[in-house]
Amino acid sequence: MAEVLGVGLSHYPPFSGTDDDMAGILRRTLQDPDIPAYAKDPANWPELMRREWDEDEGRSSATQHRAALIKGFERTRQAIDDFRPDVVVIWGDDQYENFREDIIPPYAVLAYDDIDVRPWAHAADSSDMKGRANVWGEGPDHQLTVRGAPAVGRHLATQLLERGVDMPYAYQHLHHPSLPHAFLNAILYLDYHRAGFDYPVLPFPINCYGRRVVSYKGFMSSFGDVRELDPPSPQPSRLFDIGATVAEVFAESPWRVALVASSSWSHAFICDKNWRLRPDTQSDRALYDALVTGDTDRWRSTPLTGIEDAGQQELLNWFPLLGAMKHLGRSTPTWSEFIQTDVFNSNKVFATYEP
Repeated sequence: MAEVLGVGLSHYPPFSGTDDDMAGILRRTLQDPDIPAYAKDPANWPELMRREWDEDEGRSSATQHRAALIKGFERTRQAIDDFRPDVVVIWGDDQYENFREDIIPPYAVLAYDDIDVRPWAHAADSSDMKGRANVWGEGPDHQLTVRGAPAVGRHLATQLLERGVDMPYAYQHLHHPSLPHAFLNAILYLDYHRAGFDYPVLPFPINCYGRRVVSYKGFMSSFGDVRELDPPSPQPSRLFDIGATVAEVFAESPWRVALVASSSWSHAFICDKNWRLRPDTQSDRALYDALVTGDTDRWRSTPLTGIEDAGQQELLNWFPLLGAMKHLGRSTPTWSEFIQTDVFNSNKVFATYEP
């Protein structure tokens, strides 16, 4: 049997920016006239949020948040390097990047060839980094090559279809000029110290934003901006089961495969119950407790409505990872860490499931 590594990480866009900008989403939300003044008053915030915000609007605590994230990416990168995968499969959300009005599949396999990407020239197409300085000081001409895995992609799509998963697939991008940010950011962050990332990558996008993907372009809006919603995302249980089938396929394959879930957890900017000011830490902690104890049944039984209520849409990227690890008999992670925040839009979790 082939070996499979499981990894969970974040693709939090402000991490690629400077510390001065890391709390930018909250600063913009605080300008929303449709959010009541009492909710925006720091005197009414939880203690952690007041402490992180402090007197400099999160700039000092951003340095601490970055340091914690760097350690998480170093740990997950080391697990990948130690494993030496033949291919890295990444589950990530398509945030109105290729999934647009002309076709919105529930998920897809992107069997791309090698692709040259310019992260900062293409920032306007995703990641909310247009016109912003990045932490590496790289300019719009900075380019890197991401190795593709078209043969693995064709094999995976074929096997999923033959095993009853109606699997869309693509050989070239539809709208986005390179890689959507859930995939590219994962690569950039795993290579935070710029040593190179030479592993072939197979993107596996999921329509996590569902009801908001077209109507809200998969991103921020003002609180009072109410629009007609789209059809929903795929159900968490469906994604969990697809992850199990993916693990089955790769366990029978000749390849060493790293399966990566790329997303932060609940997102403040879509968490209405908290006036879009902070993430739903209570819901995140409940699922994290289930993750560390190996309670995958708790994950599989999570309703989509609960995911949407908590602003956890992007967490749908983790459900196939949990399904894959359950299938392989590794329901409990080898290592994990929960990085909590109220000011920096989303809680972040790192995890490894090592053979």
